[in-house]
Amino acid sequence: MPIDQANRLCALAGIDIPIIQAPMTYIAGAQLAGAVSNAGALGIIETTSEQGRADVRRVHQLTDRPVGANIALLFNRDPAVIDLLAANNIRFVTTSAGDPMLFTARLHDAGITVFHVVGTLAAARKAVDAGVDGLVVEGVEGGGFKNRFGASTMVLLPLVAAHVDVPIVAAGGICDARSMAAALVLGADGVQMGTRLLASADSPVHGNLKQAVVSADETSTVLLPLDGRRMMRVIRTPAAEKLDASDSFEEGGAALQRVQRLYFDGDMDASVANTGQVAGRIDDLPPAADIIARMWSGCRQVLAATAERLPSSAGS
Repeated sequence: MPIDQANRLCALAGIDIPIIQAPMTYIAGAQLAGAVSNAGALGIIETTSEQGRADVRRVHQLTDRPVGANIALLFNRDPAVIDLLAANNIRFVTTSAGDPMLFTARLHDAGITVFHVVGTLAAARKAVDAGVDGLVVEGVEGGGFKNRFGASTMVLLPLVAAHVDVPIVAAGGICDARSMAAALVLGADGVQMGTRLLASADSPVHGNLKQAVVSADETSTVLLPLDGRRMMRVIRTPAAEKLDASDSFEEGGAALQRVQRLYFDGDMDASVANTGQVAGRIDDLPPAADIIARMWSGCRQVLAATAERLPSSAGS
């Protein structure tokens, strides 16, 4: 399939389908990213963990398609990570959780395209002023760290799209053809998915967590103030509810140190798992390639069917 030069995300990332995978810490490694990239979308490898950085080196054993990476600026301020990415043919990076000024110029010097993750219009403007090539606009319904006063994707995405002139990837609440079509109508050039790809056959997480996502409804996540400053959206389990009722931020920090036991050993009481509200719309665990293929073909069908339902004129 030829790269669609009319779509700004596809043209910049060198991909066929304007979908990218979210950089979930510990989860977004070579296994999942390779499967997503092989499907024609863009797999993303997280670089916060030691394993993630190792997977940057090995992912090209699993795919010959473009692969991207994420730099969480709050946790990774060493510019050596840029050398690692450039040496391993990573040409697309999302930056998040920090000042976009920190690495944007250095990444550009290394020939790398930069999209910065934002959750407010002010942050979007700051990132554009810093020279980023595009934005990942993430609503508060998405999993992971969130602004306590953040807006939903339905509000945030068209607001940002009306005030910036760079490509936008929509994140938060995206899992299928209809939600992707909505994001494109609201001003996005493509979409990012985390929870939907966590709940896939190619995801490395334990089946207990995948089943918790499949069993979730639309009320099955909660925003926890884990460190006294930022909020984190997680799946609502007894462990999460216990932390929600606690006044101790230390307990939340300690729980995060045990998250790999939850992710990979399946101990749902060990920690809390970043999960978006969209878990309430997920009911199966197919391969990532199937998710992406049916989402992309379905998105175009939804847009065409929507256009056919519109009246031909205001007076009709």
